[in-house]
Amino acid sequence: MNSEFIKKLPTRTPLNKIPFGGLTSNMLRILAMAFMICDHLWAKVVPGNDWMTYVGRMTFPIFAFMISEGFIHTSNLKKYIFRLLGFAIVSEIPFNLFYGGSWFYPYHQNVMFTLLFGLLAIMLIDKAKKNPNAKTIVKTVLLLILLGIASFIGFVDYGFWGFLTVVMFYLFRNFPFAWLAQLVAMLLMNLILFEGQQIPLEIFGETHYVATQGFAVFALIPIWLYGGKKGKSSKIMQYGFYAFYPVHMILIYLAVTYL
Repeated sequence: MNSEFIKKLPTRTPLNKIPFGGLTSNMLRILAMAFMICDHLWAKVVPGNDWMTYVGRMTFPIFAFMISEGFIHTSNLKKYIFRLLGFAIVSEIPFNLFYGGSWFYPYHQNVMFTLLFGLLAIMLIDKAKKNPNAKTIVKTVLLLILLGIASFIGFVDYGFWGFLTVVMFYLFRNFPFAWLAQLVAMLLMNLILFEGQQIPLEIFGETHYVATQGFAVFALIPIWLYGGKKGKSSKIMQYGFYAFYPVHMILIYLAVTYL
């Protein structure tokens, strides 16, 4: 790859050469959707096949990464924000039915809200970078704290660490050795700090419990294979990627409930 192309890449990849020109953003989204289906089928249709949820842990980091890339490449940030907000609202009832078995379930909000909060945080940071005076920086820090608190008390999917994952991919974009910073951050957030389901792991004859969310770190492999290109695009594809989230949840819910 020539130096100009490397400069356009979102991350200094640890791979010396990305094969086949790298994955496009569309390929990454399709891959993340496949991982998500595995996870949700494990949750509702074929419980016990734990490998499916391990694969599913790679879903969110890919979508978080794509939010960072979407911010960089969007031609209309306002539309991007309202598109995410619109699908977050549309997805809430399917998510409630899928996750809580009721159309109203205030204890957990869908992942679109997590991604939206992350996008808003990126927007604030970008504005502060362009106008780095004391007033702007203080205002930005306070708003970022409020967004972080909202992600925590609002029970958005993946919580505060999910929100921080989106911000992390933006902050480390184009940093020297960004891949290493991403790896350390992902290990810290998903394997050490994240609370949730754990699996037993035998190490030198002793049983240690490791967070299932730790499998999310493997999402860095396809992310590092990203070649910086979008791929073929159309309005149908664009909205289809968003619609997949609520549609597949409602279909699984209806299949499990009535079949």
